[in-house]
Amino acid sequence: MTAETIEGMAAQIRGGDRRALARAITLVESRRSDHRDRAEALLEALAPAAGGAIRIGISGPPGVGKSTFIEAFGLHLTGQGHRVAVLAVDPSSQRSGGSILGDKTRMELLTRDPAAFIRPSPAGATLGGVARRTRESLLLCEAAGYDVVVVETVGVGQSETAVAQMVDVFLLLLMPGAGDELQGIKRGIVEVADILVVNKADGDQKGAANHAAAEYRHALALLRGSGGWAPPVLQCSALENRGIDAVWDMIGRFRAEMAEALAVRRADQARGWLWRELGDGLLDALRGHPAIAAALPALEAEVAAGRLLPTLAARRLLERFLGS
Repeated sequence: MTAETIEGMAAQIRGGDRRALARAITLVESRRSDHRDRAEALLEALAPAAGGAIRIGISGPPGVGKSTFIEAFGLHLTGQGHRVAVLAVDPSSQRSGGSILGDKTRMELLTRDPAAFIRPSPAGATLGGVARRTRESLLLCEAAGYDVVVVETVGVGQSETAVAQMVDVFLLLLMPGAGDELQGIKRGIVEVADILVVNKADGDQKGAANHAAAEYRHALALLRGSGGWAPPVLQCSALENRGIDAVWDMIGRFRAEMAEALAVRRADQARGWLWRELGDGLLDALRGHPAIAAALPALEAEVAAGRLLPTLAARRLLERFLGS
């Protein structure tokens, strides 16, 4: 990271400088305290320029074709004059902490599009299918002039609902052949999805796609109450570039019909973000406290040996932290 000024970097980002945007995302993702101070100053400087994009979250089970769909979707939007940013979250190894970050190689055409920006980030230890600083990265992309920001989650199942707390529209991609898959995703992620899309509706899977769409419509009728937005179930083939325009049109319809609710949703998301930041900040402060660092190894050993309940050990640590 260069020693460039915050004002200079902010001006570059507002001017649409892709390299400056990439450096800024690296800055906000850093866990170094000095980097965190600079990142907060940068976000504060860019806040007035953020907030104007359509925020879209996309999730789905492994193999559903998220990258293929996002590339076709992104190219459709840039072809209409939009500027599209894709924040792709890749799974991290629980052993090494590393990630492959291969989304840019899977979206080769969109990567070369001058109106698109793709940034893969590791999920790290963050749960819910997103990275810890995805929200800040989203704001940076908005400040850089991208009017559509897509957040692609890790893609591991029904726990990936955190993305719904930072986007306007949440798309759930599904595969043809409901059956076991419908049982696999169950209520969690379906209940927060605004639009469901059965991908791979092509070739000999068209019949299965029709059947899957019907099954999901039936499931939604049981899961959702009356009133408000009724999530539609669409079909598309990202591989053959069919049905992508219908998905974009449905997003437009959703935003038009839910305009007031979306304003409330963003306010609720901001309040939720505040409390998550408080929780993360307190946990970081707890781990870095000298009294905690001194007592933690012995308490962990007692817990691991079964001689001390984790709840009691946690209480002792909190008493040390709060009593300091």
